Amino acid sequence: MSDQKPTHGPLKGIKVLELGTLIAGPFCARMLAEFGAEVIKVEAPDGGDPIRKWRVLKDGTSLWWSVQARNKKSITLNMKDARGRAIARQLALEADIIIENYRPGVLEKWDIGYEQLKAVKPSTIMVRLSGFGQTGPMKDQPGFGAIGESMGGLRYVSGHADRPPVRVGVSIGDSVAALHGVIGAMMALRHRDATGGREHGQGQMVDVALYESVFNLMESLVPEFDHAGVVRERTGGALPGIVPSNTYTTRDGDNVVIAGNGDAIFKRLMLAIGRDDMANDPQMERNDGRVARTADIDGAIQAWCDTKSIDEALAILQAADVPVGKIYSVKDMMTDPQFLARNMFEQHQFADGTPVKLPAISPKLSETPGHTHWMGPGLGEHNDEVLKSLGYSDADIAALKAERVL
Repeated sequence: MSDQKPTHGPLKGIKVLELGTLIAGPFCARMLAEFGAEVIKVEAPDGGDPIRKWRVLKDGTSLWWSVQARNKKSITLNMKDARGRAIARQLALEADIIIENYRPGVLEKWDIGYEQLKAVKPSTIMVRLSGFGQTGPMKDQPGFGAIGESMGGLRYVSGHADRPPVRVGVSIGDSVAALHGVIGAMMALRHRDATGGREHGQGQMVDVALYESVFNLMESLVPEFDHAGVVRERTGGALPGIVPSNTYTTRDGDNVVIAGNGDAIFKRLMLAIGRDDMANDPQMERNDGRVARTADIDGAIQAWCDTKSIDEALAILQAADVPVGKIYSVKDMMTDPQFLARNMFEQHQFADGTPVKLPAISPKLSETPGHTHWMGPGLGEHNDEVLKSLGYSDADIAALKAERVL
């Protein structure tokens, strides 16, 4: 584990309280921690965030945890105990931003809901991530990322037309919601500071629904249906209505994405694959004409790919200035010159000295880049530090531990 250093970065001095588990809320808080915010994560004493045990483990702890909780401080609080809730409330009133992803109403039962905190501290900023938002007939239903992806429209358009919808191979709904949470938090923080700052500024609630975050990505879906009655359907690896942009298989079985959908690019692509007839066909000069000939164009490109290895295909199309890319596995990424030139992997080590690479921090800021100061903390690793900052003595902390409040 990396040495714990004082936080720095564009969010230095910003205090964040994270109340929540798994993906959406913790990913939102993680990004703030990566850019200098002090993030205090509250976990249940009996095991903590379930993501600690998800997927591939190292000494009983998830490797995912190393990334999802980097730069955070972990404290344990038994929220069933009034003393645990009182500590959480004290932390919330000291925080610049509170991030939570419980079901609507849970924080209110604990006396740390947005309106309850705002009544004491008007500058309170609370980012609330939930499946369906804080209002509406579905607000109390459980809403995981998979449900948000389905309701928000992403699943319907993912996959092949003759098969059921498929999921993206990561929890994209949760992660997209987290990014909306970060954007909302920064907007709210800007407004608070513009209206008087931490002491006198105007806070607000950022209400992020998973299904709405996914829905926000769905391009022209709504006006296409409302104006033209068009329901976008699944099209496999192709980009619907934009031709050619699809996935093709090379002679050696690798998959490559070729995007020749610009008018000038299309002509270069066809010349590069030896289809001068298509390059010079007036019907195919513009996208609307190419859409009508989608099958012919895709067939020509695939026939060419059948004769080329992945390296040959990439070299020929790159030389012709055609957007092209191999579909990467993580194994491909780890040795790729572009990833390496951009320093997209960070070298760290576990407490026992075992080395491990983590993904680097994005986006890249020229003056105040993000940093990984330490990997995901042990459960309750910062109990003493955080409680002492609130005025608790060693004896107080020992008593809370003995009585299983921590």
